[in-house]
Amino acid sequence: MALMLLGKLGVSPEQLIGRDGVRSPLPTFAAFIPRVAGAVPEGTRKLYSTYWNKMLAVWADRRIDEIEPTDVNWLIEHAKATVVQRRSGRGGHSAAEHAFEALRCLYRHAVGNRLIDPWRVPTEHVRKPKRVKSNRRALDAGLVEEIVEVASLTGNDPKLDALLLRFHIETAARRGGALALRLRDLDPVQCLVQLREKGNVHRWQPVSPTLMSHLQRHAYTRGARDPGSAVFRYVDGQPLTDRRYDHLWSRLGEHIESVRTQGITMHWLRHTTLTWVERSFGYAVARAYAGHATASTNRYGVTATYVRASVNEVAEALSALTGEPHPLADGTDA
Repeated sequence: MALMLLGKLGVSPEQLIGRDGVRSPLPTFAAFIPRVAGAVPEGTRKLYSTYWNKMLAVWADRRIDEIEPTDVNWLIEHAKATVVQRRSGRGGHSAAEHAFEALRCLYRHAVGNRLIDPWRVPTEHVRKPKRVKSNRRALDAGLVEEIVEVASLTGNDPKLDALLLRFHIETAARRGGALALRLRDLDPVQCLVQLREKGNVHRWQPVSPTLMSHLQRHAYTRGARDPGSAVFRYVDGQPLTDRRYDHLWSRLGEHIESVRTQGITMHWLRHTTLTWVERSFGYAVARAYAGHATASTNRYGVTATYVRASVNEVAEALSALTGEPHPLADGTDA
């Protein structure tokens, strides 16, 4: 019966187990990781590459079917023990979670390519590391003012740092949104910037006319001409990198005690802006301002499907935040 079924499907027993009657060996980590790295989005590759390199350092010659649940637990603890210590670090808990997810990503592709059966995936038999509650919170206005003042008066490029801070305060964007910003993402007529952030999500975010003019001037004076040119640039014209953020907040921590002791970073400004928007304009506008998708868990009920803020409402919130009129804040559709 089985042979008849295979015959109808056009599949021979040899194709299932290999020409020599033996199932083909599964790829090693050294062979499989580059395949997966080339198949995932850039953001995923950037996030997981550190942990894939850790796997290659110890498992390069091991086949993907040779990993046991105890090996997964070892990797989790290894990631925690070898994490790069940062001001905002939380004892390696995030590294442990990312290492687990990086390994699970590999096996998800292995299952998808029918290289391994789902029940043989070792990460399915290990409890995912618990996510530690974030200690980020909204900052008070006085501290935000002090941060902006110190950034504007210190360092080797205070104009860049001040512009970065204003951009993040106004837009509540993540780092990636600023680093990915290109000239073609600036709409000076409607005062909108296109943000490309995690999850490959693109959205148009209102900015004040003042910020828009500064973004254009900054990009042009530092050599941006092509539509695909990065907006944020160093003095020498090179596109901005993550290192500027680390340098900025390390310097701010040398001057402001709260920044140093609490490990404040740019993401705290996102919390600050979104908290103010939510308190002043409600949940729907804050969600749109943040660029969050509609909750898939139906946590807020069916009503959440209908309560969606428009870009005009986001522009109204921005106008109240900055004290500047915005071309979309009058109720006109974008």
